[in-house]
Amino acid sequence: MGVFITLVFLLFPSWIFEAGYYETEFSNEMYNENLYLVVAVITAAVAWGGAALFYYVVNSVSFSRWYHWLLTLGVASVLTTVACYAYPNSVFSELGYDFSSQLVGFCLIDFLAAVALFVVASFAMRWWSSNCRHTPIPE
Repeated sequence: MGVFITLVFLLFPSWIFEAGYYETEFSNEMYNENLYLVVAVITAAVAWGGAALFYYVVNSVSFSRWYHWLLTLGVASVLTTVACYAYPNSVFSELGYDFSSQLVGFCLIDFLAAVALFVVASFAMRWWSSNCRHTPIPE
C-alpha cells in the first residue's frame, strides 16, 4: 500500500501540490518547467531513504524509541523542504523570476507531503527491521 501511495504521489504531483497551494503565475511556471515532478521525486526519495536509514542502517535497540523515529522524521522533512526550496529557486533565478515568497508557501505543503510519505514508508518497511519493527507504535 505504501508503494501505491507513493506512485500516486509521483504520477500526479501537480494535482496534489496545487490542491494545497495554488497561485496562478507560480503554479504555471512550476508546471511549465516540470518542477512538480522533480520536487515529488526529491520528496519521495528522501522520505523513503530516511525511513530505510532508520529501519535498516541505524536499526539499533537503543535507537528504537518513538522520539528517535520522530527525530529522523523531522530531519528528513526539513532536508526535503530545504532541497525543494533551493532547486526551484535556482531554476527560477536562472529564468529571471522571483517566486521566493510563493516558494515558502509551497514548501509548507511539501513539508506536509514529506511527513506523510515518511509515515507511509515507515509503516510499509518497519516489519522487516530486526530491532526497530515496533517503532513508532509498539504492538
